[in-house]
Amino acid sequence: MKVSLKKVNKSFQKGKDDTLKVLNDIDFNIEEGEFVSLAGPSGCGKSTILKLIAGLDSPTSGEVLVNGNKVKGPGTDRVVVFQEGGLFPWMTVFENVTYGLLRKKMSKKEAEEKAMDGLRMVHLINFRESYPHELSGGMKQRVAIARALVMDPDVLLMDEPFAALDEQTRLVLHRELQKIWQETGKTILFITHNIREALTLSDRVLLMSTRPGAVKKEFTVQAARPRDPSDSNIVDLERRVMEELEEEMEKVLKEEFGNDYHLEKSHVRSSDHSDMGSHI
Repeated sequence: MKVSLKKVNKSFQKGKDDTLKVLNDIDFNIEEGEFVSLAGPSGCGKSTILKLIAGLDSPTSGEVLVNGNKVKGPGTDRVVVFQEGGLFPWMTVFENVTYGLLRKKMSKKEAEEKAMDGLRMVHLINFRESYPHELSGGMKQRVAIARALVMDPDVLLMDEPFAALDEQTRLVLHRELQKIWQETGKTILFITHNIREALTLSDRVLLMSTRPGAVKKEFTVQAARPRDPSDSNIVDLERRVMEELEEEMEKVLKEEFGNDYHLEKSHVRSSDHSDMGSHI
């Protein structure tokens, strides 16, 4: 299912006579079955865009379209996976995954069959009777992904789902998510601060500028799948993205530390983390 944003602007009311503009003329498409990442410095409006597509918020002006239809609110055609999986702690893994299906008035038998299929897809079938507190962070996120997938959404919206995980777990989940995406053909919008993560997973990466956020540049990733983050194509593209990003990061830092601040240019861009100011 195709997602389109047309001249989308978003402002928030700060006070009686003051507004904060967070998005400025956002205009892009995500084609059906495409994996696209939004990357950029903190506060540039990445998560706001995701919420607009999810129908959890509305643009101040412009249009958000899914398959040509204007988004007017949440819908089962779009499902969000957040940074914190949001699992119900009093429910088992299996109960968490079946919950949304039963809410859709699906029969118990069909819901249970779908839940089992979803847990097989994320390799958690043997943990179906476990509770969230008994799982690692990576396993919890796999449950959240399974819970989203069993709803069979056309669009999967992922808001920094691996940000809190250690690097080893993150790499494992990168491989799992690539495999799931290739098997299901879902349209995916992925939010991240991590350049290497975005390039490893995506067909395209949209780099955003500082607030008010706008799409500064688009990068097409042509490396073969399954992606290896140490692939020379990925490493070279990461360097190019970082060169574009430095100016935006300096703007953020000047806003915090004053106009006299200057970001020291780095000539080495090969870190596995490449985190774009997520802690600024």
